[in-house]
Amino acid sequence: MSVVGLGTWQLGADWGDVSESDARAVLEASAEAGVTFYDTADVYGDGRSERIVGAFVADHADAGFTVATKMGRRQEQVPENYNPDNFRAWIDRSRANLGTDRLDLVQLHCPPSATIDDDATYDALDALVGDGSIAAYGVSVETCDQALSAIARPGVASIQIILNAFRLKPLDRVLPAALEAGVGIIVRVPLASGLLSGKYSASTTFAEDDHRNYNRDGSAFDVGETFAGVPWEDGLAAASTFGELVDGLPGEVTAAQAAIAWCWQQPGVSTVIPGARNPEQARANAAAGEVAPLGAAFEAGVRELYDERLRPLVHDRW
Repeated sequence: MSVVGLGTWQLGADWGDVSESDARAVLEASAEAGVTFYDTADVYGDGRSERIVGAFVADHADAGFTVATKMGRRQEQVPENYNPDNFRAWIDRSRANLGTDRLDLVQLHCPPSATIDDDATYDALDALVGDGSIAAYGVSVETCDQALSAIARPGVASIQIILNAFRLKPLDRVLPAALEAGVGIIVRVPLASGLLSGKYSASTTFAEDDHRNYNRDGSAFDVGETFAGVPWEDGLAAASTFGELVDGLPGEVTAAQAAIAWCWQQPGVSTVIPGARNPEQARANAAAGEVAPLGAAFEAGVRELYDERLRPLVHDRW
């Protein structure tokens, strides 16, 4: 599995329009750059992302790709909807979308905490592994407490969680617990929805159908998924400071590449899944997997930035 994968939320919806041909170009560029792990979800474009990824993988049948999908967000987020009958229906739909009999990895898509804590959840998932519908399962979470609950389950293969230079809390307990348990960590939102790329300013605007426009207050889904939960103005200022840290690195490393590299270089991280809207972004993101160790001074700078400016805004929320 490549240390830098590709998240395909952008290829479905919620980041502005991306044509199918553009989506395919992003996937092809990622593969050419060495990416072997692709993360999608049944809710991205209501299956559009899964279908595009499935067709792409079918055309590269011998490439050894791993495809992870997620399930559960197409229905109301209440524990009673996370039951064996729905799991079967969701799995069958994703198998059809992806064009495969067995899914490599299925993740519960940020379900309610009660679902994560319920023995019956894992009994149902174990049954799907047992009948060959899925090879493995994991849990995508919003909070560190949810991650720790899932890690304690012996059948859980992976945890997907937000981790980036603006969200350090998973370093405290989640990553050490995952390492000890042999559970993989899939890092999402490594660029804080693009803030850490250093390419945004106070005058930047986003399309109406881009969640960075419509979900800044968390009215559509957990606000932590948009700019990692950091208010826009605070995020811009913090991104500027992060850029200064990157300027002190040797060689030619962009802010986005440093942000992605910082994530995969944390002990316990299996892969990082930035998204991309065009082939150039896909190639640049993949190249972050080759960035040399960022070093103690850079790490200290990230922690200082977090402690002084971001910890009060996000640490106790997730």
